[in-house]
Amino acid sequence: MILGVDPGTAIIGFAFVEGTQQNPEIVSYGVLETAPRPVDQFPGRLLEIAEDFEALLIKYKPIKCVIEDLFFFKNQKTIITVAQSRGLMLYLLAKHGIEVVSMTPLQVKQTLCGYGRAKKIQVQKMTQKLYKLKELPKPDDAADALGMAWCGL
Repeated sequence: MILGVDPGTAIIGFAFVEGTQQNPEIVSYGVLETAPRPVDQFPGRLLEIAEDFEALLIKYKPIKCVIEDLFFFKNQKTIITVAQSRGLMLYLLAKHGIEVVSMTPLQVKQTLCGYGRAKKIQVQKMTQKLYKLKELPKPDDAADALGMAWCGL
C-alpha cells in the first residue's frame, strides 16, 4: 500500500493506492480538513491533524509514503505552519515504520504530466486518466495526493 500526501494545515490531501503504475488501484483518497483557529490555538489544530492522520495510518497500514516537499515560493504566508504540519506527519510516518519519499511539486508534475509547471487542472486530468476515473478527482489537494501515490508505485 502506497500513501500520497499533499500536506497543509487547513486541507491535507491523501491517497492510498496499490498495484503498479500501469495498473494502479485506488483504495481510498480524499482530504483531511481542520477548522480555522486563532493563532494562539494552532497547537490544537496540529493535534487534530495528528489524530486524523495517525488514524489513517493505522487503518490502511501503508509501507511507503510519497509526501510533497515544501516549495518556499508557493505561499510565503503559510510556509511555517505547513512545515509544522508536515513535520508532525513525518514524525508519525517514522513512528509507524513507513518509508518516506519526498518530492517537490515540480518533480511530481514532471513525472505525471511531462512538464514541471503543469497547472492544477492538468494534474487532475492526468490523475483521472492514470486511474481510469469517470470524473476529475476533487478537490485538487486529493488529486495531488493521487499523483504522488502514483509516483510511489
